[in-house]
Amino acid sequence: MRLSRQLPVALLGAALAGTMLAGPAAAADDYYKDAEGKSGAELKAALHTIISKMDKLDYDQVWDGIKATDEDPANSANVIDVYSGKSQPKTSNGGGTSDWNREHVWAKSHGDFGTGTGPGTDLHHLRPEQVSVNSERGNKDFDNGGGEVEGAPGNRTDDDSFEPRDAVKGDVARMILYMAVRYDGDDGAPDLEPNDKVDNGSAPAIGRLSVLKAWSQQDPPDAFEQHRNQVVFDKFQHNRNPFIDHPEWVTSIWP
Repeated sequence: MRLSRQLPVALLGAALAGTMLAGPAAAADDYYKDAEGKSGAELKAALHTIISKMDKLDYDQVWDGIKATDEDPANSANVIDVYSGKSQPKTSNGGGTSDWNREHVWAKSHGDFGTGTGPGTDLHHLRPEQVSVNSERGNKDFDNGGGEVEGAPGNRTDDDSFEPRDAVKGDVARMILYMAVRYDGDDGAPDLEPNDKVDNGSAPAIGRLSVLKAWSQQDPPDAFEQHRNQVVFDKFQHNRNPFIDHPEWVTSIWP
């Protein structure tokens, strides 16, 4: 795990050994067989069909989901907050400023889908974060720049955007792009799409796409992110984030 995950690489490898499938991308090859040889809009459509076959959680079940997907490899009683990188007890979830709660990385007001079953409860973009930091991010789009976020070194924000720490920039990008492929308006959910602006308000859009693409290349999937994808697949939703298994598909769909 990268240093800002708060674990040395060797320790992360030891902590995750035996819990990750050997070669998760290889294990997923058959899962993506209907997307083979495709690119652009055709690839996006094929992936949408594949990842839409999933079990859905309700919002209360998300608590238990996050406690499993974001478990601290060095301390199974804790979760790791996505932005601050802090390790917090699983039992400290709640509404107090020092508690952690359920961060919608694709802000739920962008498309106004709330916390109903579907995009509002999809574990692929729901992460633990300290309440005060979650509140600072709010429903801002993602972009570079701003002042440092109190209590979350390496994260920056201004009036209309939020920049996560370097260690999770790619994670954030791949979560946003997963949501854009999974939710296209065909099952009662809004048609979510990234765009290249900020201050999107309640539109079913989030930006900034050019920055998200750069973040995905800058910060490729690591062991923690791959393991998380596998846990969502094995234990909860039984679908995958294709951009973790195949990060090259980002630029195939959004050149």
